[in-house]
Amino acid sequence: MRVLACATEGAGGEDERRLRALVAAYDATFFTFSKREKRASAIRLLQLLKSKQFDLFVMEGSGIAGGAAAILGRWLWNLPYVVSSGDAVAPFLAARHPLGKPLFALYERALYANCSGFIGWTPYLVGRALSSGAPRAITIPGWAPFTLAKEDLLQARRSIRERFRIPDDAVVFGIIGSLNWSRRYQYCYGADLVRAARLRKSPAYVLVVGDGSGLPFLRELAGDQLGSTILLPGRIPRDEVPGYLAAMDVGCIPQSVNAVGSFRYTTKLSEYRAAGLPFVSNQIPMAYDLDDGKIWRLPGSSPWDPKFIESLSELMTILSMHEVAEKARIPSSYSEFDKDAQIARVTSFLKDVLAAHKDR
Repeated sequence: MRVLACATEGAGGEDERRLRALVAAYDATFFTFSKREKRASAIRLLQLLKSKQFDLFVMEGSGIAGGAAAILGRWLWNLPYVVSSGDAVAPFLAARHPLGKPLFALYERALYANCSGFIGWTPYLVGRALSSGAPRAITIPGWAPFTLAKEDLLQARRSIRERFRIPDDAVVFGIIGSLNWSRRYQYCYGADLVRAARLRKSPAYVLVVGDGSGLPFLRELAGDQLGSTILLPGRIPRDEVPGYLAAMDVGCIPQSVNAVGSFRYTTKLSEYRAAGLPFVSNQIPMAYDLDDGKIWRLPGSSPWDPKFIESLSELMTILSMHEVAEKARIPSSYSEFDKDAQIARVTSFLKDVLAAHKDR
């Protein structure tokens, strides 16, 4: 099978790494999509789709430029395509550009109705795609990009906590991610943790790791606790991520309980599990469906909801290291995040997709 693959996020990102693993069993050619030159990228992609060189096009991401090219390739040259997405497309786009909501809804339906298969990061996205016309679908939630022995995680934990002078008996709430500030919601990853820590005097520490436009705002929100109980180290090397996760006691998976957040798992879930980290989340479907005893579910419709921040602040105040240890001792049982099993399932899925297309 000759596969043309493309991650609309661009070359070198996490989406491309995921896609390269998923199509590794096939003779895949990767198209470099430029987010800065979307129109030019879409035209070059169309030329490849027209070339008759490929049996199948697989796209990671659901951007309009790449998706429109995939749809045209199917209409004009009958080239089947499979799209993989971690978001509910129309609500996600409409959250950024509200006036385009009707157009985004049409685009999402066209993307699914014309595809030959859909790869969803969650079963909720799979159901959404099937309801919109996708002929077949599979759930592939992803996997942690690292594996570390328990002894290595413990050593990394000691080292990082010593670096930031975190006491052994202190509970650390944390998150790692891109800190992109939303002016509309006055929020980025970690803002809920910082606000909760500032709401009432708490013995807990907050560790927010990452860089982006939100970092200056977080520093301002932290006030006089910056550098003491609220730690914002900025960007770190990729290979240090497992160690920083090991230094935490409670991870945070903040999602809005709406048509965007309710459909997600987030890639952080597999990483928290690999580090043996319990986590706190909103009352989204994932927090019920994947509750193996290592989740604290808190009320609130979003991570910027005062109700969520109040509940998080209360948890920070009352949670003891003993309670954290009890959660951490519960064995993780998420076979859904096994990398080799997911790749094997996608390999079979793509084979069946192409066979079904040829039989039409």
